[in-house]
Amino acid sequence: MPDLRARAARIQLLIFDVDGVLTDGSLYLGDGGQEYKVFNSRDGQGMVMLRESGVRLAVITGRSSRVVQNRMESLGVAHIYQGCKEKLPAYEDLRQRLGLADEQIGYVGDDVVDLPVMRRAGLAVAVGDAHPLVRQQAHWCTQTNGGRGAAREVCEFILDAQGNLERILAPYR
Repeated sequence: MPDLRARAARIQLLIFDVDGVLTDGSLYLGDGGQEYKVFNSRDGQGMVMLRESGVRLAVITGRSSRVVQNRMESLGVAHIYQGCKEKLPAYEDLRQRLGLADEQIGYVGDDVVDLPVMRRAGLAVAVGDAHPLVRQQAHWCTQTNGGRGAAREVCEFILDAQGNLERILAPYR
């Protein structure tokens, strides 16, 4: 765990997949093609707390949805990449634009399409119900499942590793 905490302490950008990470992976589709997603409010609060501590946030997702755009904007996520069938080019674009090294970037994923990015990121996290290959190759696996608190778990772990968790939670005690 000391190596894991050291990895988390270096994170300046945390990237999330959406479906299966910020949601439980279910897709709700209406007759007219309308797509609905369910996000966990505690995950959102964790993301806000992490952002307020100075860590930048991003999402890279294979699907495109106005719902995702709206939710991420409401959380202050500045970097939103949608429709990325291959996620590594988006990761590399983001890394270069922000001038970060791989060691300064964390990535949270759940499925095999996330592996190319996870292999590059300084902190690769698999949600609790991630595909076995993803869990096997992650630096850490959350206890909670995607869309059910995994993002909050990751955010609080990074906040703690960076010495910011108590300060962020102090107003609520």
